[in-house]
Amino acid sequence: MSDPDLHLARALLVDNNPLLRSVASAQLKAVGVGLVTQASRIRDARTLIEREHFDIILCNREFDGLLDNGQDLLDELRRENQLPPSTVFLMVTSKPTYHQVMEAAESALDGILLRPYTSAMLSDRLLEARRRKRALFEVLDALEQGQSDLALSRALKRFQEQAPYAAYCGRVAAELLLLRGRHQDARLLFEKLATGSNPTWARLGMARALLAAQQNIPARRLIEAVLAQDPAYADAHDLLGRILVEQCEFEAALLHYRQAAALTPGCLLRRQHAGALAFYLGQAQEALQTLQSALALGAQSKLFDALTLLLVAFLRHDQQDLGGVEDAAQQLRGYQERFPESQRLSRFCIAIQILIDWGNGQVETGIEGLQALAQEVLQDNFDLEAATMVLMLWARSSEDGQQAGPQVAPQVGPEAPQLLTDLQHLAMRFCVSKAITEVLVAAAGRSNALVSLIRECHGRISAAAEQAMDLALKGDVRAAVTQLTNVGAQTLNARLLELACTLARRYGSDAEEAERLLQPAATLLRRSCRAPNHIAGIQRAGRSPGGLLLRGPLMERKKDVSAA
Repeated sequence: MSDPDLHLARALLVDNNPLLRSVASAQLKAVGVGLVTQASRIRDARTLIEREHFDIILCNREFDGLLDNGQDLLDELRRENQLPPSTVFLMVTSKPTYHQVMEAAESALDGILLRPYTSAMLSDRLLEARRRKRALFEVLDALEQGQSDLALSRALKRFQEQAPYAAYCGRVAAELLLLRGRHQDARLLFEKLATGSNPTWARLGMARALLAAQQNIPARRLIEAVLAQDPAYADAHDLLGRILVEQCEFEAALLHYRQAAALTPGCLLRRQHAGALAFYLGQAQEALQTLQSALALGAQSKLFDALTLLLVAFLRHDQQDLGGVEDAAQQLRGYQERFPESQRLSRFCIAIQILIDWGNGQVETGIEGLQALAQEVLQDNFDLEAATMVLMLWARSSEDGQQAGPQVAPQVGPEAPQLLTDLQHLAMRFCVSKAITEVLVAAAGRSNALVSLIRECHGRISAAAEQAMDLALKGDVRAAVTQLTNVGAQTLNARLLELACTLARRYGSDAEEAERLLQPAATLLRRSCRAPNHIAGIQRAGRSPGGLLLRGPLMERKKDVSAA
């Protein structure tokens, strides 16, 4: 069996042993590969894959003396949509185990090579994988082009006909259904894929579909059942951590995020998740160690989130390590130079400069910067992340000779009342759920008075929602929607605005009146940074732990999403 186009292929070889890397490079060229690029470290390989296209990746699983491994790289690339479906990924291992083979199968690996292997063995695996890619060309090409409807129909057709590679096509179709919000259809398809051989990834897919449909309790039960069967399944720990965050079980969530990161030490995002949650829970030493390791693992990667640098700066400030704060500031300025239009990075840089000013004794300058940030609270693009940043700064202002909370605000200066008003606006806007309220409380934890203010605002939002529901239950839906819209206009609270929209849609047979009620609330809701899919860095938007993510122009992350 030959491959007439193999000489046109570009290959990436990843191995930290120079001798073995040299041998493998010669073998790739011997079987006909046209161009071979080499990388000795996982983080270098990740950066190359993000920036260049490779038709073939030959990656060692074990890296002697390092925690990194090739399986973690493959899993993260798949999850974060950084690996085109058409790329052949072959893994090389010296220590095959049953768990590794199952891990490889579930991550849709194209082949495993047991060292030592011959050029003939490499050729067989490579040509078979490329033959499979050609057989699935219509599905993979539609994915590459971002034609999700076409990819879905083609994948479903092959799965229903039980054509060659039907299970792979079923998995692709289930992921596309999930991405398109067809949660019930995705769950049923994952359920079919789980029948018989009962692959763990399909059961986890069922849990993800339940979670996407906001059925958290059955999703949690299913994930816990998966973990009871396989306690070392990192994706299940990751997904369970997400559910536990939403259910305000932060300590338990940290245990699972920590476990997921430990099981996949080469996974950059999982270290950032675990470090961010440890930060909010006040586990300063663990947070700093985990976030610093994320920095070392891949600060140049597209998967690196600049929030890591901000949190490290806060932790260094808490240690009175001004040099560490300035180092983080310097790295963050480098990101800002790459994305000068990013308001997110601009806010990060302002926040770190405030910490530097306080560290240098320039208290009033720092307070002025904090006031400027807080005054943005009702801007459309002021989000939960910005809110927690303002609260963290306020809570630390006492360490620099200023107040620990609103009860002594006049000591700050003549503009302190305005700052307190802005903080109240912040709490009224973002107390949209118990989980997010607790994150705000964690960010403000050093200020008892500010914590009290946040909890008071959460109570006021809950009371407004209850009053509106009482009106609706009594039949006065118009008054309920109007009341919610009026409060929503003052606060931009997404919970109240979403409730207003829901009630307006259920207004009854008078469609025109329902539309008149709905329009103001819907317009405000679009401004409110509603329903965040992450809690200030703990949980990233658009992630599907355990999923076979599908790359294409319509599905790719924005170029600067992590940093900016």
